[in-house]
Amino acid sequence: MQCETCGNNYDKPIEIVKDGTRHVYDCFACAIHALAPACARCGVKIIGHGLESEGEFFCCAHCARHMGVRALRDRAEPGAGQTAVR
Repeated sequence: MQCETCGNNYDKPIEIVKDGTRHVYDCFACAIHALAPACARCGVKIIGHGLESEGEFFCCAHCARHMGVRALRDRAEPGAGQTAVR
């Protein structure tokens, strides 16, 4: 099958269904390139959890703050049922 990103024909493709549409890729890198959201500030592909505010995705709270979003945090504040890592 032919990869949607790079065009390579590969006999062991990755098939992903997103929003009811089937996609075919020859590797995870091509799938990430095509499907992962990009940070609204720096453009990096978000392959982990990331952060979202009002439909915009961010790779981290630092980028969110630079775009004016103040409420997002990379981790919970200590004392809110969490323990600080030392």
